[in-house]
Amino acid sequence: MNELIPYSHRLIDKNSSILEALSVLNKIAREPIAFVVDEDKRLLGSLTDGDVRRGLLGGHDLNDKVESIIQHNPVFINKSSYKVEDIVEYKNKNIMVLPVVDDNNKIVNVISLRQLRSYLPMDVVIMAGGRGERLRPLTDTVPKPMLEVAGKPIIQHNIERLTNFGVDDFWISINYLGEVIQTYFGDGNEKSIHIEYVNEDKPLGTLGSVGYIKNFGHDYVLIMNSDILTNLDYEHFFLDFLRENADLSVVSIPYKVSVPYAVLENKERSITGFSEKPTYTYYSNGGIYLVKRKFIEQYVPQGQFFNATDLIERMVENGNKVISYHMAGYWLDIGKHEDFKKAQEDFKSIIF
Repeated sequence: MNELIPYSHRLIDKNSSILEALSVLNKIAREPIAFVVDEDKRLLGSLTDGDVRRGLLGGHDLNDKVESIIQHNPVFINKSSYKVEDIVEYKNKNIMVLPVVDDNNKIVNVISLRQLRSYLPMDVVIMAGGRGERLRPLTDTVPKPMLEVAGKPIIQHNIERLTNFGVDDFWISINYLGEVIQTYFGDGNEKSIHIEYVNEDKPLGTLGSVGYIKNFGHDYVLIMNSDILTNLDYEHFFLDFLRENADLSVVSIPYKVSVPYAVLENKERSITGFSEKPTYTYYSNGGIYLVKRKFIEQYVPQGQFFNATDLIERMVENGNKVISYHMAGYWLDIGKHEDFKKAQEDFKSIIF
């Protein structure tokens, strides 16, 4: 994937001349569309090479203000209210470069759907506070999420993949050696994302620290463990969640068990048949969850020990729709030394 163009490079002040605007378009020639804004960065219109050409042919001069030739009703995304179905529709219509605005029409991002896989309307919480006991001595001085696979920390692989699906609102829950993670990633501004940190002052289980977060920006929240290496298609996962009208979806990993003997089929004590050396497939919790924000607010306590399984049980008991999303791609929980070694080898051949 080509390096993303910082969205600020696509913005043109309304008082700029057409000549100055051409200079901006030339710098982004790979996708020559820019957006004209006022002094508060509010969106006024869009500009392409074609708009400039038509403007000059229509009698405008290179020294005229760019505002005189812009398209005044560009397609845009409102960050607080867009839907993933909108993104799919834009891709189908070949509308690939879109400004993202806040509720005051101020541009906060510009996305390219040629470079991003999607633009998913969700916050992501990455649980990165664990000690990593089974990976000692590697984790004596390095937090487990910062152990490197193919030259990058495990958690960085996860953040970059999610960023590729348009996620730009991250929360990282930290505890053991958390300052190492916080120093490495900072606030995310250099990568045009936003990262905030949740500090666990004591172990709170696999989900307890999420209870501290009160200002999610989206109605959907993805929560995942930081030590997972996966090529999950997050857009497909999200669309499946919506199609099923789910309240919580759990990524599940197939686990096959082969029985080396014939398995008898019984009705009481009578044998009714048998299966010769059958293989059974079970689905295990993959440590990645998509949930509606309101259920985090409803069920996850603040400052109390709370596991993901506790949330699942509470939601099932209360009649909420909890579903399983069967993972078809690559997934590895890097919990032991042999897992860490396997991740290094797998990365050479798996497409991430």
